[in-house]
Amino acid sequence: MGRRFVVRDGETWVTCEELIDFLHEYLDGELAEDRRRLFERHLERCPSCVAYLESYRLTIALARESAAPAEIEPSELPEELVQAILAARPA
Repeated sequence: MGRRFVVRDGETWVTCEELIDFLHEYLDGELAEDRRRLFERHLERCPSCVAYLESYRLTIALARESAAPAEIEPSELPEELVQAILAARPA
């Protein structure tokens, strides 16, 4: 499925819908230079998409933060749990 761009006054513009379609590529730095310029030009004129981009970035950051494993000190584990895990391991 190809992306649709709008031509207005002889210039190519990306729509809000199209911007969202390649948001991930933009954040990963994978957009070709011409598409990145279209993306950034759109952001210069569309506060709704700027807000969407910021909420997207925040969502990614929160997801990464919550996915990080909690660090548990061995001394914090109940001895019964440690013994149960050791007993359940195959020989």
